[in-house]
Amino acid sequence: MTFSDVISIGWKSTEAKRPPAFLVASAAAVALAALIPVGYLLVRSVDAGSEWTDIVWRANTAAIFGRTFLLIALVTVISVSIAVPIAWLTVKSNIPLRRVLSVASVLPLVMPSFVMATTVIEMYSPKGMLQGWLSGLGVTRLPEIYGLGGATLVLVLMTYPYVLLTVRGALRRMDPVLEEAARAMGYGPIHTFRAVTLPMLRPAIAGGSLLVALYTLSDFGGVALLRYQTFTSTIMIQYESSIDRTVVAVLSLVLVVVAVLLLLGEGFTRGSGAYHRSTVGAVRVSRRFDLGRWRWVGAGAVGLPVLIGLVIPVGVLVHWLVRGLLNDQELLPLLIPARNSLYVSLLAAAVTVLAALPVVILAVRFQSRLSRFFERSVYIGFGLPGVVVALSLVFFGINVARPLYQSIWLLVFAYGVLFLPASIGALRSTLLQVNPRIEEAAQSLGHSQWRVIFSVTIPLVMPGAFAGGAMVFLLTMKELPATLILSPIGYRTLSSSIWSAASEAFFAKTAAAALLLVVVAGVPTAYLTLRGHGDRAGVSDKPLKLEEAAR
Repeated sequence: MTFSDVISIGWKSTEAKRPPAFLVASAAAVALAALIPVGYLLVRSVDAGSEWTDIVWRANTAAIFGRTFLLIALVTVISVSIAVPIAWLTVKSNIPLRRVLSVASVLPLVMPSFVMATTVIEMYSPKGMLQGWLSGLGVTRLPEIYGLGGATLVLVLMTYPYVLLTVRGALRRMDPVLEEAARAMGYGPIHTFRAVTLPMLRPAIAGGSLLVALYTLSDFGGVALLRYQTFTSTIMIQYESSIDRTVVAVLSLVLVVVAVLLLLGEGFTRGSGAYHRSTVGAVRVSRRFDLGRWRWVGAGAVGLPVLIGLVIPVGVLVHWLVRGLLNDQELLPLLIPARNSLYVSLLAAAVTVLAALPVVILAVRFQSRLSRFFERSVYIGFGLPGVVVALSLVFFGINVARPLYQSIWLLVFAYGVLFLPASIGALRSTLLQVNPRIEEAAQSLGHSQWRVIFSVTIPLVMPGAFAGGAMVFLLTMKELPATLILSPIGYRTLSSSIWSAASEAFFAKTAAAALLLVVVAGVPTAYLTLRGHGDRAGVSDKPLKLEEAAR
């Protein structure tokens, strides 16, 4: 067997297959739902008439675009550089505390951006807590945290889990024979990773990078607190300072154009290769690499982002909580908001993964211009500010679907529009590693396409489903604008409780709600993350020594 028999990263076959009608109809419905915010923006922008160009250039667009794209590029590159090594170390190696670090490394995703930014300012500002600790060493002032550097730090800490989760799902589904064939040809572990593993992770990295870029494009809380102006912050300033929503709609449409450009860039980066075995056969369980004395170095590499992105922010929150309790501050009743957050987040994760499945299967197994349009459409909502999506659904609920207005289902619908790309990216990278001949074999036995999808395809992409579900769950737990605008009257969640306490400068209440958010999100996240460990995930806990791998 030659290396080319095992790994195939060539061009896909152009042979067209007719997709089942139910799959096309389901994907079309999902794409149409995801485009509701764009339709709303178009309707509102009509009022601008011929003045839309004046509105766009009035906002100093060129300079803001430059600042926004610089931030996107920095955050995306750094997030990928952090996430890919962490994913490999937690999936493919035997580092100590691997399971704990696997869970902790994704939890920064649950921290609301304004909370993360506030803890970073409290810790690293020129007169912050770190400077106080270093004052005994003669440090009187730390470098300025505001601006591009601080915004990049906050967004990297919050977004590298997007790449981490998608790459982990791809690593768990990867057939170990690919790496074994490279080692049999004399490649060492590092050369094998660079020549085989990394190219196979290309769609997962591209999908995660797109999520990072779109989140950076849409974030407001973090960049606003760190005084870095982006296009989204400009939109939010217009929204808060003007009754007329026409300007906001026109600027948001420009944001849609930026999101489309990012989608086109991701499609170019993704390529059109095949990322599965070129030969049929069962995928065997791979063995973890025994890093020997380098195990603790690997654990330290994984633990550093966890320390900066989770442990230190949680420590700042604990400090606020203790200080408030010592000053006799009362805490908010949080049991009901915690229950509401857990319920709606789990519901949104399940619904979103189910909605993502037809889009992914159609885009990967039945490639066409229509399937690519459906897939690209669902990403646009992720690049829009949450308040814009929420307002569009208020318009939709009042004028089109009045029974849904002020119901929990419209809120879940909003979460789906916002976070569907998180599921799409994880599922797509996993399905690309499933050899389509397995499904073709099932069809040759007389099974219908409908039955093959439900009995073969969906079980094979479960690692990606769990990764995507975990991301949607964490994002839903912290989502604020859509929750504030679309929640039924009296329906409080942890994120709205955090915002209420923070807006009144009650730091103890803010800390208590934020800490409970991390705990409540951590338990389901631990379950979803640890489902991917061990033999069931395609990775054996029996280590493979580096010397044996080299042979």
